Amino acid sequence: MSLNHVRPWRNIYRRESRKIHVGNVPVGGDAPISVQTMTNTITSDVKATIDQVQRAAEAGADIVRVSVPDEASSKALKEIVRESPVPIVADIHFHYKRGIESAEAGAACLRINPGNIGDEKRVKEVIKAARDHNCSIRIGVNAGSLEKHLLEKYGEPCPDAMVESGMDHIKILQDHDFHEFKISVKASDVFMAAAAYQQLAEQTDAPIHLGITEAGGLMSGTIKSAIGLGNLLWMGIGDTIRVSLSADPVEEVKVGYEILKSLGLRHRGVNIISCPSCARQGFDVIKTVEALEKRLEHIKTPMSLSIIGCVVNGPGEALMTDVGFTGGGAGSGMVYLAGKASHKMSNEQMIDHIVEEVEKRAEAIESETTPDAAE
Repeated sequence: MSLNHVRPWRNIYRRESRKIHVGNVPVGGDAPISVQTMTNTITSDVKATIDQVQRAAEAGADIVRVSVPDEASSKALKEIVRESPVPIVADIHFHYKRGIESAEAGAACLRINPGNIGDEKRVKEVIKAARDHNCSIRIGVNAGSLEKHLLEKYGEPCPDAMVESGMDHIKILQDHDFHEFKISVKASDVFMAAAAYQQLAEQTDAPIHLGITEAGGLMSGTIKSAIGLGNLLWMGIGDTIRVSLSADPVEEVKVGYEILKSLGLRHRGVNIISCPSCARQGFDVIKTVEALEKRLEHIKTPMSLSIIGCVVNGPGEALMTDVGFTGGGAGSGMVYLAGKASHKMSNEQMIDHIVEEVEKRAEAIESETTPDAAE
């Protein structure tokens, strides 16, 4: 019996969308919600860009986007695509030739606004290049760059204008019999973005790329994204996400996974459940959690770890986690394995010991899920 069957209030019913592919990554339909980021290097600096792509992929990014503003960038794209462990999306804004060059260079997806890249002939050329090179398209609507006629019609950026822009762009692609696309309607205002995405979800079955654009720095942007994306995901809206932070792209990936993990939509690595600490704590909870977060970054297996400072909530939390440690005073605490009290451990040795127990538990989980284990 699944946890969701026992606790139906934990269910999230995802909006039905059709499935497309960004390279080998399915987006939409029954595919897992993918996590994206974008490089902030100069794309023509191939070494720096590849390094950033690889670090993002190691952190768990399923898809990485790179900006292609000029010919030097589109020339560099071929090597970047070849070296990348994940599909690459080429970010195109105004020059239709960059879209054609990016498709030819092996980009898995083009991020464009069809209405911004020229007349119908040029749009048709980009669509043909995408089709010929098995390249999908993301229609990227942004409140900060809406078409002039829509701003004149609505007076200011608003959800109605954003959705109308998106649906107009969808029509352009569909009129050319191109259906391998997804769409986003981003804004830096959480209310505007959320309202636009809700309207969009009712008007199309295209996969939806979620994002709160220009969300801010690491802390403020994380909070803003968690509120905006979290609420939409809770409503079942969203097939792929990008957290936009003024920070290292790796941090965007980490925050993206934390948002998905908090909603039970996707799991990767160790989910640490820890108390804020108080005068009852039997050890330094804050420093312990900081150390464990760094020491356990290499674990990719989905699992849970509880680190609780005292016995008030510690045993109860440990019942629901793979590994747990509860402070008990007198310089030691109790280690829990698979929800059961196992043995005592001194506070001094606790961090090293917990890392060992988590690694063993991860190995056991992986062996249980391999085909050999099932046979």
